[in-house]
Amino acid sequence: MPRMFIFGLGYTAQVIAAHLVAQGWDVISTGREGTLGFDDESSVRVALADADHVLSSVPPGREGRGEPLDPVLDRYGDALGALPLFYLSATGVYGDTGGAWVDEDAPVGTGRRTARAQADAAWLAMGARVYRLPGIYGPGRSIFERLAQGRAHRIDLPGQVFSRVHVNDIAGGVLAGLDAPPGAYNLADDLPCGQNLLVEEACRLSGMALPPLQTLEKADLSPMARGFYAENRRIANGKAKRVLGWRLRYPTYVEGLRALSATTSPAVASTTPVIASGDQR
Repeated sequence: MPRMFIFGLGYTAQVIAAHLVAQGWDVISTGREGTLGFDDESSVRVALADADHVLSSVPPGREGRGEPLDPVLDRYGDALGALPLFYLSATGVYGDTGGAWVDEDAPVGTGRRTARAQADAAWLAMGARVYRLPGIYGPGRSIFERLAQGRAHRIDLPGQVFSRVHVNDIAGGVLAGLDAPPGAYNLADDLPCGQNLLVEEACRLSGMALPPLQTLEKADLSPMARGFYAENRRIANGKAKRVLGWRLRYPTYVEGLRALSATTSPAVASTTPVIASGDQR
């Protein structure tokens, strides 16, 4: 039975773990939902010595707070050896491109997430498969929950686009890349679009009312949410399809929302906690 060690069993990593287990893998992990504590160094090192692959979804340390650039590499980098490594990064490393398409050869480190770009580079230097992820959605974490909680917005910003990806397609990309060459891979769906289209489709499927169209200033967004609107780009996924043989189950938000709407009701969604940040893996 092959064994995957996962640092940080968050939302996305839990879905990846479930897919691995379904294919006969044993999964050991750290995190709130994991099997080991990150600080239980002796147990973690024993488990790493018995692992066949290692995946990290742990975000970089917060800048200006004296935290390590990457907690996993800082504490356990010497134990990773020649193991196949996998890292969940973010497409925020590309910064703002004015809505232009970007692939894995585009410059990184020019955006607001310099720590993420540095951690991304550090894992690439270790020979990892680095999966750069845009906005993540899926069961319990989608526009349906935000609509039911009154937290969805329609912002009047013509030309603003976002890329996104369903969490099950991330898992499919990671599994497709288990034997792939090291390097960076964008895992995004085929149709970047404005957030307003996503909101309108979710309202159509659910019967919930459309939020009002507002300016960015009037929407009273959190600093984190405003940060997303500060960058505008389209993420190209051709390399993952070509090199990994990755095939999307939900090639656009239309298929993804339709699948979620079949299992999500407003009553259930209104009680479901939502993690807003695309960096919470």
